[in-house]
Amino acid sequence: MLDIGCGLGGASRFVASQYGSRVTGIDLTNEYIETGKIMCAWVALDDQVALRQGNALSMSFEDGTFEDGFMMHVDINNEDKAGLCSEVFRVLRRGASFGVYDVMWVGDGELTYPVPWAATSETSAVASPEQYKHALQDAGFAIVAERNRRDFALAFFGQLRAKAAGASGPPPLGIHILMGASTVVKVRNMVENISEGRIAPVELIARKD
Repeated sequence: MLDIGCGLGGASRFVASQYGSRVTGIDLTNEYIETGKIMCAWVALDDQVALRQGNALSMSFEDGTFEDGFMMHVDINNEDKAGLCSEVFRVLRRGASFGVYDVMWVGDGELTYPVPWAATSETSAVASPEQYKHALQDAGFAIVAERNRRDFALAFFGQLRAKAAGASGPPPLGIHILMGASTVVKVRNMVENISEGRIAPVELIARKD
């Protein structure tokens, strides 16, 4: 299993622990990879999860290396969606599934910044589900499922706010560490943008036939 843009490897560890899979995670940021390796060792998953620094647009893996793959909140910072989909198609085996979970344009209007993935529009590469599907299909994938997760996201952020309000301070580990001092305003803007119908997390499942 390939985890593209794995960050600290949280999703890789979840897949490994829940499904017994062997997962290879790749991320551009070496600090995330090295920290993620330590965290894998903490939970005794370093034999199942291999985290590697690398560029998803030009991976060092041979053709058809992986049975399946996924990426979560990755392409929102990548303008070259066609290039990424083509490279993913190359490293997956025939019959493999590829899951995408990303924030996508679902309505009109400009985004309110900063948001968790970008301080300004210059570093944001949000696209519509149609643009994602075109990139996947042009690479050779068939789209097999699509689901808008707007309600799930709003419920998640509502629970996050409730927990924060009832706590004496932030937890020792969490996404707030990566987002820094602007965490509160980034999350608030994210919720506003979703509530106003501009964006939503969307799931796409594709298959390499």
